Amino acid sequence: MPFFLYVLSLAVLAQGTSEFMLAGLVPDIAADLGVSVPAAGALTSAFAVGMIVGAPLMAVVSMRWPRRRALLAFLVTFLAVHVVGAVTTSYPLLLATRVVAALANAGFLAVALATAAALVAPDAKGRATSVLLGGVTLACVAGVPGGALLGQLWGWRSAFWAVALISVPAVVAIVRSVPGDVPAAAAVGGAGGAGGARGELRALRRPRLLVVLLLGALVNGATFCTFTYLAPLATDVTGLADGWVPALLALFGIGSFLGVTLGGRFADSRPLPLLAGGGVALFAGWVVLGLTAGVPAAVVPLVLVQGTLSFAVGSTLIARALYEAVDAPRLGGGFATAALNVGAALGPWAGGLAIDTGHGYRSAPWVSAALAAVALATAAAAWLSTRAATRPARAAAPAE
Repeated sequence: MPFFLYVLSLAVLAQGTSEFMLAGLVPDIAADLGVSVPAAGALTSAFAVGMIVGAPLMAVVSMRWPRRRALLAFLVTFLAVHVVGAVTTSYPLLLATRVVAALANAGFLAVALATAAALVAPDAKGRATSVLLGGVTLACVAGVPGGALLGQLWGWRSAFWAVALISVPAVVAIVRSVPGDVPAAAAVGGAGGAGGARGELRALRRPRLLVVLLLGALVNGATFCTFTYLAPLATDVTGLADGWVPALLALFGIGSFLGVTLGGRFADSRPLPLLAGGGVALFAGWVVLGLTAGVPAAVVPLVLVQGTLSFAVGSTLIARALYEAVDAPRLGGGFATAALNVGAALGPWAGGLAIDTGHGYRSAPWVSAALAAVALATAAAAWLSTRAATRPARAAAPAE
């Protein structure tokens, strides 16, 4: 894989750390800024909304920019608002920085996906995607726990400074290693990929692409439903001590890294067996976790297994979206990013709804299983529909 992909992955690591690190910083932020804990928690929601809206919006805004200019604009903006967030004493300003950071993050990831798809071999999109998403998984393994540790040692502002500092070498490396003479959207099929923004939007209407995006949202929703409530599930249902929680989160992160590595190996050559087998195994794993949530010996290995399966299937779906959106390179990456973040918002909301209605933390893996079941049913219906549509064409074909 080209060196510049690893440069982009470093920036994605910083951005993934920023997206998830507030989970361990909310109480300190609330106390420091004199707001309630739910108000501080809204900083996470603001980031999620910014990612959902920002991915396609920023992809359109930057469509005519050279790829290097677009990546630098988004990354420098992301870096700058973290510096502002680290020094501000105003909650409204901090909230605004989270929205802007999410917009910049979404735009960067959309352009990075388009750039990766354009500058690697036509049959290597899955491997390129796995390198980029490796930054997200490393954020889960090291960045988020590291941010929480910095917050405990030197206050929540130190975590914001750390994200800004991690972004600096990525800025320098992008200047040196990423080609910048052609718009990323122009790398496939002319400027804008398919006749500018309108052409790309037309290309995005393809049913197969829409199905892939829906599956990505459902699978990611299942993933983040249980991941969001993993800590209380482990302590209140499984009966593990609080000290186990960081280990379980790290174990899930290790699984996610293994998953994107597995996806990168097979997403280009054997995507359908991976999606079919991995999807069924993922659904079964959520069911088993729901049934055995009170058994530590079952929960600990299942956290690793489900992290691996979730990210293997999820990263493969992103790669398939890039293949299906070949005529919409910039918006394809933008909508893939938006779909994942719709899932990241949908899953915790659905899990929280089940918990609030009295079903307890054990309900989280069952909601994940339900979302995975809907994904399997959707994939099966799409496959059957495709077979039914192609059968008359085969029957009408003249015999050799």
